[in-house]
Amino acid sequence: MNNSTFRTGVIFTAGPFVIWGVSPLFWKLLADMDSVHILGYRIISSLCFTGIILAINRDFKWLAIFRDFKEGALILLSALVLCINWGVYVWAINQGYTIEVSLGYYINPLVSIVLGLIFLREKLNPLQWLAFGMACLGVLTLTILSGRLPWISLIIAFTFGIYGLLKKKVALSSLESLGAETLAALPIGIALLFLPQGISSQGLSEPAAGLQFAAGFQTPGLRLVMLVMIGVITATPLYFFGRGAKLLPLSTVGFIQFLGPTIQFILGYFVFGEYFPGRYFIAFAFIWLSWVVYIVSLNYKRFVKR
Repeated sequence: MNNSTFRTGVIFTAGPFVIWGVSPLFWKLLADMDSVHILGYRIISSLCFTGIILAINRDFKWLAIFRDFKEGALILLSALVLCINWGVYVWAINQGYTIEVSLGYYINPLVSIVLGLIFLREKLNPLQWLAFGMACLGVLTLTILSGRLPWISLIIAFTFGIYGLLKKKVALSSLESLGAETLAALPIGIALLFLPQGISSQGLSEPAAGLQFAAGFQTPGLRLVMLVMIGVITATPLYFFGRGAKLLPLSTVGFIQFLGPTIQFILGYFVFGEYFPGRYFIAFAFIWLSWVVYIVSLNYKRFVKR
């Protein structure tokens, strides 16, 4: 691999993770909308934008995937898992749980490793077992310190892990897969728009945490632009990540992936002022250290030979 190819791969791969990292700023600007409505618009807008790009490229083979029962079933299941991930993500961001979301994406690669072990019969090297154990210890520590299971983090990690596992079974590119998945989820997206306002916040004693951050940004024109942009923000990073990941070693991609949740954590702690007492850093230290071990594990064979 020459330096030019490596630089291109880093740019195409790092860009999406930076976008995913700062995306809570975007979703906060929609905090006065109900999360289920945002999810509905995200499904519809993503389908429209992805469908237009694929049509421009005269790529229609993704529509034929529903002719195969097995492939169609996998797409339907992927769509359901993706909807859960998107819905919990947006709701958590706008209710003041950005840091907990970041934890989910920190542990997601380790969850994916274990899912690969269970369903794809992949083998884990000792360092990967160590990384997974340290991540579990971090989650357990956070549960003890906070007095509750970090269920948002676990849903984010497992839904995205399962989504990645399902995508390995489907012979489509990232953009084609997203088009098929959002098409399958279209009935859900339309139905969500007809649910009453405030349904995703029932039982909460406080208003959405993002409302104060979003104050002053809401105008009809801006709202329309943002609803259209949902599809762009969703599909564009996936497209560039798919291109960049092919140009880089897995170890490099794994290291770059650290950008997204780190930026989210910084936003949650310093910008949104979310509750995060000093003792919680003990739990996150295990998670961050597990990432270091995970990155080293990607070069385990080379490491052992030395």
